[in-house]
Amino acid sequence: MARKDLLKSVLNPAADKASDGGRTNYAMRGASKSMKVSIDSLAEDARRMMDGETIVEISPDLIDSSFVSDRLGLDDEAFQELKASIAAGQQDTPVLLRPHPNTTGRFMVVFGHRRVRAAAELERMVRAVVKPMDDVAHILAQGHENTARADLSFIEKAVFARNLADIGQPKDVIMSALTVDGTLLSRMLSVTQQIPRDVIDGVGPAKQIGRDRWEGFKKLMAEQANIKLVQHMVAEPSFAGLQSDARFELLLSKLSEKGRAVRKKTRRAAPAKRTWTANGGRIKGVVGKSGKAFNVSLTSTDASEFGDYLAGNLDGLYEAFLSAKQEKTK
Repeated sequence: MARKDLLKSVLNPAADKASDGGRTNYAMRGASKSMKVSIDSLAEDARRMMDGETIVEISPDLIDSSFVSDRLGLDDEAFQELKASIAAGQQDTPVLLRPHPNTTGRFMVVFGHRRVRAAAELERMVRAVVKPMDDVAHILAQGHENTARADLSFIEKAVFARNLADIGQPKDVIMSALTVDGTLLSRMLSVTQQIPRDVIDGVGPAKQIGRDRWEGFKKLMAEQANIKLVQHMVAEPSFAGLQSDARFELLLSKLSEKGRAVRKKTRRAAPAKRTWTANGGRIKGVVGKSGKAFNVSLTSTDASEFGDYLAGNLDGLYEAFLSAKQEKTK
């Protein structure tokens, strides 16, 4: 299949079937393992997929969101700038819609949610291209458009991947939609599995926070006590007043500070130990106590023989200990 026709076939399965003599088309195969097109080419195709298409105007009241979310929050600075730009002129770039799969006369957003919302708040019609497509084609077009814009944060992409997995989409489709490999997909899903969704939603898109820092945060969230602490912080009214990146920094700082305090306390509580040597080093020992426990560790030439001697005389040694103890109390 020619490179320029790849997304055309995704968005128009019927045409692909006619041209290949009825072979299974790309959309029905999902993200085919034989796909030879580069990520950059896919992104470029996503940018150009609506070139030459008829643009129509549709009331935002007739438009529903995509069946799979790819964003965390819409009230960010970028949205306000987009809304102001549309208010000052017009919606220059059309959104992509599909006829609603379940409701006649309605439409579903494939990509362009923020433009639809801005139009609704401005009480304007939405400029759109409408294309029939199935769910897999919808996912690929939505994902490739996001890749082309490159404005989704790591955690938004990870949540998008989790949402796709939760509705039963196979990994090859998810990898193609996000243009990631299996290793990165596994890491994304691991982050969203370990960190509770209410915490992720509370933090928001965190545009400046990358994969490594989210993975570090994930490791801290392996402790149930840390999860409860973070959930309590997220629920505080003042937390929502912070910028998204600052929310993440606050949570990470709190958990890191808690971890340092625990490590410091552990060092203070470390059992006191002392060494013992006799007979020119033929017997060496390390003795120490921790709480109610007392440990003796013997090494060197006479260690085994002396250890056997101690074990065989424990009863007598204990009796001697009790006698000495009674003498002290008189």
